[in-house]
Amino acid sequence: MTSVPPVPPVPPVPPPGCPAHESLYGPEFAADPAAVYRRLRDIGPIAPVELAPGVRASLVVGYDAALHVLRSTETFSKDPRRWKDLADGTVPMDSPVVPMMMYRPNALWTDGAEHRRLRGAITDALARVDPATLRGHVEASADTLIDRIAPAGRADLLGEYAQVLPLLVFNRLFGCPADYGERLVQGMSGIFDGVDAEKANELLATTLLDLVTLKRRRPGPDVTSWLMDHPAGLTDEEMVHTLVLLMGAGTEPQQNLIANSLRLLLSDDRFAGSLAGGSLPVEDALDEVLWTDPPMANYAVHYPVHDVVHDGVVLRAGHPLVVSLAAANTDPSLRTDQRAGNRAHLAWSAGPHNCPAQSPARLIAAVAVEKLLDRLPDVELAVPVKALAWRPGPFHRGLVALPVTFPPATATPSGVGDPPPVEGDAPTPQPSVVPETSGVPRGWAARLLAWWRGE
Repeated sequence: MTSVPPVPPVPPVPPPGCPAHESLYGPEFAADPAAVYRRLRDIGPIAPVELAPGVRASLVVGYDAALHVLRSTETFSKDPRRWKDLADGTVPMDSPVVPMMMYRPNALWTDGAEHRRLRGAITDALARVDPATLRGHVEASADTLIDRIAPAGRADLLGEYAQVLPLLVFNRLFGCPADYGERLVQGMSGIFDGVDAEKANELLATTLLDLVTLKRRRPGPDVTSWLMDHPAGLTDEEMVHTLVLLMGAGTEPQQNLIANSLRLLLSDDRFAGSLAGGSLPVEDALDEVLWTDPPMANYAVHYPVHDVVHDGVVLRAGHPLVVSLAAANTDPSLRTDQRAGNRAHLAWSAGPHNCPAQSPARLIAAVAVEKLLDRLPDVELAVPVKALAWRPGPFHRGLVALPVTFPPATATPSGVGDPPPVEGDAPTPQPSVVPETSGVPRGWAARLLAWWRGE
């Protein structure tokens, strides 16, 4: 990929919705993204797509091209203020993808020295999290959730386990009072699902500003307070948007990694046979999912700082270039079937913006999966694996639900699975088991809100 100013004339970009623009937001894409990636590869390693109605971008589907984009910071910027279609109003601010792509003063959307300053605060704060303490938070939260579902003999492991556990862990690590949980759930779920995303973004920001204000007055042994105390000197605005980044990265991708790994372990004969034999190949399953179904399938948005050409294709300055981590990982040119123990995948991205929390994220997912399989060893999918539905959307790879059955089990002794309360706050209310016929809404956000309210 070479810089070639000036760029020769090129044909007009096909209008959105024409066959040359593959859609990444409809049910067809959600059901079989691999088919879309194959069609895009026929065009080349970078091809035109639509992320939402009227939102044009180029998707990087080749592994080598992805590495080049992720590592070439002098040519490809992370700063969305370069996004020309947003700046000139072609993409409206109320587009469902804008909250996931808009500029925020945090490490994800900055370059150079500013990126290093903001990222340094994150890496240093996360380095203070003791792995043993983190494991304890995950195990306690997992036990609490399993206690809730164990007597029923059936559950949705997405809505009642994988989606709740990362938020409980976030609550503990970031010193978030329990009564902030409902607003955080509403805000974050709205952003990822694109449901009234602009309002959800505002709710999330105001809630996190409340948390920052609280921690300025009453710091504690938590990541929020450590970020504030860092020599980088984060402002309140930078703190809010850094917490948005960390919460977003620590909840939605984490729940997808947990659920997608459980789906694989319960449906693939390579793993199911080992489970029946008493072995728990959880690490191998995590590697497989990170290669084939990474929780953030298409993200790592970049913007060319000037027009460049790759394989004869002109990439215009300020036009979004989205790296498909999933398509790059499954690029046929890689010619590898050995994924267990192979960490060359791009699920954590690459280059200076690679995920700074890979180790904690992997630990949380591994402990969550191991604990579930240990407590409910005879768990089985309640439907054929091909009947499982995937949530639509251009960025994530997430299930709608993961229904399972298992022999009803007794809960752990009282209090064993209760996560410890955040210092200085009331204990997190522990919900009772909610029967399927109770009339409580079964949507994942509704279930999660019921959890926070103690229903």
